[in-house]
Amino acid sequence: MAATCVMGIDVGTSGCKVLLLNETGEILCSVMEEYPLYTPQAGWSEQDPEDWWQGVIRAVGRLRGKLEGRTLAGIGLSGQMHGMTALDENFRVVRRAILWNDQRTAAQCAEITAAAGGLQGLLACTNNPMLTGFTGGKILWMKQSEPENYAKTRLILNPKDYIRFRRSGVCCTEVSDASGTGLFDVKNRRWHTGLMETIGLSPALFPPVHESTEITARVSEEAARLLGIQPGVPIAGGGGDAVISTTGLGLAKPGRVGVTLGTSGVAAMGLSGYIDNPRGALQISCGNAPGSYHAMGVTLAAAGSYQWFKDTFGDYEAAAEQAGGKNAFMQLDALAAGTPAGADGLIFLPYLTGERCPVNDPAARGAFLGLTLLHKKGHFARAVLEGVAFSLKQVYDLVRSADPSACADEIVLAGGGAKSPVWRQIFADVFGAPVRTVYGSAEGGSFGAALVAGVSVGFWQTLEAAAGVIRSESETLPNPGTAEIYRVQYDIYTRMYDALKWSFPAR
Repeated sequence: MAATCVMGIDVGTSGCKVLLLNETGEILCSVMEEYPLYTPQAGWSEQDPEDWWQGVIRAVGRLRGKLEGRTLAGIGLSGQMHGMTALDENFRVVRRAILWNDQRTAAQCAEITAAAGGLQGLLACTNNPMLTGFTGGKILWMKQSEPENYAKTRLILNPKDYIRFRRSGVCCTEVSDASGTGLFDVKNRRWHTGLMETIGLSPALFPPVHESTEITARVSEEAARLLGIQPGVPIAGGGGDAVISTTGLGLAKPGRVGVTLGTSGVAAMGLSGYIDNPRGALQISCGNAPGSYHAMGVTLAAAGSYQWFKDTFGDYEAAAEQAGGKNAFMQLDALAAGTPAGADGLIFLPYLTGERCPVNDPAARGAFLGLTLLHKKGHFARAVLEGVAFSLKQVYDLVRSADPSACADEIVLAGGGAKSPVWRQIFADVFGAPVRTVYGSAEGGSFGAALVAGVSVGFWQTLEAAAGVIRSESETLPNPGTAEIYRVQYDIYTRMYDALKWSFPAR
């Protein structure tokens, strides 16, 4: 009997990642294909959905050799959440997709909130605020600013669901990605058609919704020819990347907090059941297991803050890398590691692209505070790493305030930033808990998508059972000697936004 495997596909912001996973949870192959990002105006962020599809075709082509002698049992999908992909009556793309990190919709989000009866009225509908990154505000923006494009639009899909359509001809979504539109009744796991109608959007614009582990479609003959795989392969519901990535970290149940350090940063926990979101500070989503729920907050510039620091102040390190030296980030890490915990009082506020959580303010701005003549480049590098850790600790504290039982005794760190030993130590010290990296964490949403596909085709009975393949790869213990330093720094950090917000641009 031929060996079997499943495929996980993640439609990310910087590229498409595709991996193959066997029945024992071993990653057989992983590839990534990049594609462009467009910023037509400051604060705007767009991509061409055709680029996503071509990226998938190229990536699957690169790992096709690993499929020889194996049966592809199923496919799971993950993708950047909130991206508005508008299709016309012939299922052609109307305009470039507006992405999760786009900040153009502040006025529309305020309008939706007011129409719902204010924040509490909106939370009663969806249990989430209408954030600028969410899909709902983008649709209303298109209706108001591009009426000709809105008039052509017959269906709105999220990025991964567009790939499902291209693979199968089926248009649908699943509960975790739908939760991030701002138009989904999370408690009851269905579209909130009343809210849509209140703000003047037709419920017909939105596709059917499934659970993440359901089989939703099968690969069409046409897509099979393009991809070089067999037609008829089942496609699972999958999940939005911020949710399914944490499923890939083993967060199907409470007990650990997952922190993902990508361009943005996510602090997330699986919940024991539905909880209210009384201040709207968090994103409460349906989880990838049927009937499950998930709480998270997204800091918009996490590893993105360190990337900005390297690009802006790391010319020496970049030149040294180009000349054959160490990676520029590793050089900056060494400077940060040689700097005392707390960066001798220098604190960084990472609101470089506005912020979503722990404060929802598109006009928020970043800052360094506490600068003296003592501070050198290493202090700045360390302050950036610490500031991102403080921001995500603040998100975790919000989860705990909403659900006091959601207490984690370990941190699972993932994303590109998790490769940094000094950053892992900072997180252990700031959170006061062991930090672990786990097998598959570097793969992000594609690994979680493969696990979900494995459940959908019977590799594992449940996502909790699938989490049994997730093994620890490293452990970093907190240093008790830094506890008081970080307690003081964190206390100052949490007051910085309120102290500085008067200076931010008018909202």
